[in-house]
Amino acid sequence: MASGTNGTRTWREATEAALYGPGGFYRRPEGPAGHFRTSVHASPLYAGAVVELLCRVDAALGHPGELTFTDVGAGRGELVAGVLAQCPPELAGRLRPYAVELADRPAGLDPRVEWTDAPPDGVHGLLFANEWLDNVPLDVAEADGGGTPRRVLVRPDGEELLGDPVTGHDAGWLARWWPLEGAPPGSRAEIGHPRDAAWARAVATLRSGLAVAVDYAHDLAARPPFGTLTGFRDGREVRPVPDGSCDITAHVALDACAGPGATLTTQREALRALGVDGSRPPLSLASSDPAAYVRALGAAGEAAELTAPAGLGAFGWLVQPVGQACGGLLPPARPLP
Repeated sequence: MASGTNGTRTWREATEAALYGPGGFYRRPEGPAGHFRTSVHASPLYAGAVVELLCRVDAALGHPGELTFTDVGAGRGELVAGVLAQCPPELAGRLRPYAVELADRPAGLDPRVEWTDAPPDGVHGLLFANEWLDNVPLDVAEADGGGTPRRVLVRPDGEELLGDPVTGHDAGWLARWWPLEGAPPGSRAEIGHPRDAAWARAVATLRSGLAVAVDYAHDLAARPPFGTLTGFRDGREVRPVPDGSCDITAHVALDACAGPGATLTTQREALRALGVDGSRPPLSLASSDPAAYVRALGAAGEAAELTAPAGLGAFGWLVQPVGQACGGLLPPARPLP
């Protein structure tokens, strides 16, 4: 069955319209924060960790006269605003911050931030994409009764049906990164090459520096047997319906996105390497400085949430250096094939 028959479209087409078309979910005035909470919203410690990484990139590049920070999938600019608020004055004077987002620029954002729909090209610095790739639209495949992967089509009300067998580039990507041929009926996969391409384009805008993608992730050794496509609305997971009423998201095959020299680590490992520590402050501080103890206790709780191994700490961090200077800025990490 071809896309468009009986009101159906591929999930990639339907998601593109539902999220980014006129009146789409990501163009709504409340922004993503009105529906779900990311690490950026959980604590200013997250922006502080990004500032620490930005400082490491700056030092590795020899403190250039202009350093860029590019926030891809910026939402309403929460992360870039947090980075500017915590950036050391000397670096802030050389920093050129960009927020990459399709929605309109929010009122009240720091005027230093350049709001754009695409990353700037030919720059030096840190490109950071927090929960962006999971919203790059993609198609879904499902194994039919004979084990043949077929494209999943969807109606505006979210009802699905199977279309034609997956062929060409899509079939090649599945065979390499998420094999379905001969899988039990009902097995599903998300065809991730649009995300691979989107990430490659973003990384290519850097002349030198570091690119980091942070997201829900899985790898080849442990792909979810029924896929991960889902929706979010008002803080709750809901059935994905491509009508603009909810977020439509799927976890990311970060290992497929990775370019040469990339490494993959967890948010828990990355944030700890950047100084985010969830340890409780010593009880002695409660006696000597009660106010400081309360502040430290609050920060420890926020750090624990950001690094929880069964929560935000399990996010994948894909770390991609561009040029030789910025390799090894985030140990520990494991290399990717």
